[in-house]
Amino acid sequence: MSSLSSTQSPLGPTEASSSRVSNGKQPAVEDDHSDEEALLADDPLERDLPDQISFKRKPQASTSSFGFSRYLPSRRQQHGSNARADGSTELILNYLDTPGDAGERLQDSKDANGLDWYVEGPGRRVGYDDLTAIDWIFEYAKERQRLRYLYSGASGILGHIKQLADASQVWIILVAAGILSGGIAAFIDIAGDWLADLKTGYCHNVDGDGQIYLNKAFCCWGHEEEQTCHDWNSWGAAMGIGSVGGRYVVEYIFFVLYSVLFAACASLLVREFSPYAKHSGIPEIKTVLGGFVIRHFLGGWTLVTKTIGLCLAVASGLWLGKEGPLVHVACCSANLFMKLFSNVNDNEARKREVLSAAAAAGISVAFGAPIGGVLFSLEQLSYYFPDKTMWSSFVCAMVAAVTLQACNPFRTGKLVLYQVTYHSGWHDFEIVPFAFLGILGGLFGGLFIKLNMGVAEWRKNRQYLKGPVTEVVIVSFITALINFPIKFMRAQASELVHILFAECADLSEDTLGLCKSGKANTGVVALLLISSGLGVILASFTFGLQIPAGIILPSMAIGGLFGRAVGLSVQIFQAALPSLFIFKSCEPDVPCVTPGTYAIVGAASALAGTTRMTVSIVVIMFELTGALTYVLPIMIAVMISKWIGDAISPRGIYESWIHFKGYPFLDNRDDNSSTIPDVGASHVMTRIEDLTAITATGHTIASLRQLLSQHRFRGFPVIDNSRDALLLGYISRTELQYALQAALTPPRNLPDDTEAYFSHHPLSDPTTSLNLRPWMDQTPITLNAKASFQLTVSMFQRLGLRYVVFTERGMLRGLLTKKDVWYVMNSVEEDSEEGGAGVSVGAGGLREERGDDGDGEGEEHGLLGEEDEERDRFIGGE
Repeated sequence: MSSLSSTQSPLGPTEASSSRVSNGKQPAVEDDHSDEEALLADDPLERDLPDQISFKRKPQASTSSFGFSRYLPSRRQQHGSNARADGSTELILNYLDTPGDAGERLQDSKDANGLDWYVEGPGRRVGYDDLTAIDWIFEYAKERQRLRYLYSGASGILGHIKQLADASQVWIILVAAGILSGGIAAFIDIAGDWLADLKTGYCHNVDGDGQIYLNKAFCCWGHEEEQTCHDWNSWGAAMGIGSVGGRYVVEYIFFVLYSVLFAACASLLVREFSPYAKHSGIPEIKTVLGGFVIRHFLGGWTLVTKTIGLCLAVASGLWLGKEGPLVHVACCSANLFMKLFSNVNDNEARKREVLSAAAAAGISVAFGAPIGGVLFSLEQLSYYFPDKTMWSSFVCAMVAAVTLQACNPFRTGKLVLYQVTYHSGWHDFEIVPFAFLGILGGLFGGLFIKLNMGVAEWRKNRQYLKGPVTEVVIVSFITALINFPIKFMRAQASELVHILFAECADLSEDTLGLCKSGKANTGVVALLLISSGLGVILASFTFGLQIPAGIILPSMAIGGLFGRAVGLSVQIFQAALPSLFIFKSCEPDVPCVTPGTYAIVGAASALAGTTRMTVSIVVIMFELTGALTYVLPIMIAVMISKWIGDAISPRGIYESWIHFKGYPFLDNRDDNSSTIPDVGASHVMTRIEDLTAITATGHTIASLRQLLSQHRFRGFPVIDNSRDALLLGYISRTELQYALQAALTPPRNLPDDTEAYFSHHPLSDPTTSLNLRPWMDQTPITLNAKASFQLTVSMFQRLGLRYVVFTERGMLRGLLTKKDVWYVMNSVEEDSEEGGAGVSVGAGGLREERGDDGDGEGEEHGLLGEEDEERDRFIGGE
């Protein structure tokens, strides 16, 4: 392994694995040593797949007419005539190592032992490097073979128990993940509310019930007015200041100091323990579910850091939310439990199905909307979502919601703080203001995305204040200075949304002054609009900081602010002109306009404009309000908002961040073929003259190791000879490294000058040669070199391919990887003024231009940002 470790990393000297770039502070949850060593040290097929696997159909065992014999082991099983030694692939290796003159003792590679699946099929696989794409086709083929072996040998009671245990593994993972997600969500709610109220005061024992660990709501439980609650002690009163002005100044100072302290602590946690805990995590989850490997992103330290960081970040008063990050938390929970079941954890395709289901639990506990969580996973997150995944998502979301309900963190019997119910319906004339809210939501979403991406680009290129904690401190300080004087912005985001959504009749105390009547509402409308505008600016700078932060709740709060302003305006207008013909449907002595409904329609439209979700937003809002009659207004606003938002910014906020960070995500639901260059694949692919191909013969172990050290490519096409270039297959860098290292170590101990070959040599002596054919994919997905680039993109999107090899009459002509396609798709629009990257790339060679084959150049820099380039001056670094 020492010789392999000295080989240049595919990511280059500055692109190390995640365990090496986070200042060395993130413990290796998945690995106790380097990623490459861990990957090459263990062969998952060595323990997972049995030796007797074949694509051929096996004859079914005969059963008795009475049916009792199927519960008893057969005679063949009792005597072990079909026995396997240890569940490994040693039989295949022994077959390959058999001398060429074995004669009749040599087993046919096409017999029922299934040797052909390894020797002449997709090849053996070691695993996937960090920041590489998975092979969906291989993973599902491996799972089908595992299930076939399991069910073919499942006779007798023990066999059926094994089948039941295997089928129940996914459900155990999902139920456990749902319970853990619900418990973590309840903890974040309780801890976040206590820390947030700590900025204004603390609870102490005056009337006999106050305790320091109670937040303001529980400390003043049973008191309708704040003045009657003697157990709650504000910081001004605690300092013994009697004047009103003096108390205001002291409380202002404490509010700002605690806000900065909480935000700085959250950012320090992220930087020191898990850089992957920053942001919402949804762009990365979408990329992972699309078939990308990001190690440590779903690890245990990420879960702990994200949970504690969310409590601090939410309490700091920054314009962020916990709803999006809870999806990341739910996926981390599922990933922890998957490690207990190797059948699921070792199959990357099945793992992504479980993660898709677990993501629904995050939205379920965030909004108290289990069905909305399932639809959110289907509409926004999942790359592959079959019917069984929908059923799994339903179970996980339901278990998470039940757990949160059992915890009852708000002691109200409701799953979320801002859950409300409306007592009246809407009128026909209100469709016009509802549509207007849809227009506002679309404008907000499109402009917010452009502003947020502009801030992110400025943050990336600036040469000053580059420390992540320093920037968080500055933003939190400015936010706290602005929030405290404005009552709508001083409140926590969840409390603000609850008051904006609620009807005045349901509020015990009008703390924000929204229920005034007459002309007094004019000033409230202006303050709502000012708060909404300031919220847009602050959220644009906040979303993107090195801190756990979501954008769902800030979008809802901003939409609720301008929605409530529109509702109050309509209410004032109707009260001034009640006899107008459009108000004839209003009943006398009954409130005609409910401003809270405008707030929730505005929140839905703002959320749709930001995220471009549709169905899931409508269902979430319906589950929040419980008012079926308001589904139609919400649908109208969401529809208009999405149209306008798409016209301003084609990508939603999550897709924009995926594009900004450079993740190789190809959305299989993207039907906009106009963005695909109308050229042939030959204009885009890396042509054979720019490829580093391996010939089938003429190599030694030393020459192949030198080839790996000279080239950083993640894989190599295999051809018969350099003159004909007949395609024989494709071998990945990881498999080639593992095979060479295994040949140099006991028990084989082959010398460096041992001949290595990639074709069938029946007369070769395995003691003096190395057969690499089992490690080669001899059935790669191929396309004709004259195929269109649109067809190639469609295959990558629909099949989830890692690479496509282009041939002409069986001869190698070129290669495209998933990242090559992503690179071209995202560069066409940006580089169109310079001549168009998609058409000109092929001439110079895409692999040469990118520095590798598109499987690992520069993603880690985008994942972890710039916090490792310069130590933060705020904490005394250099």
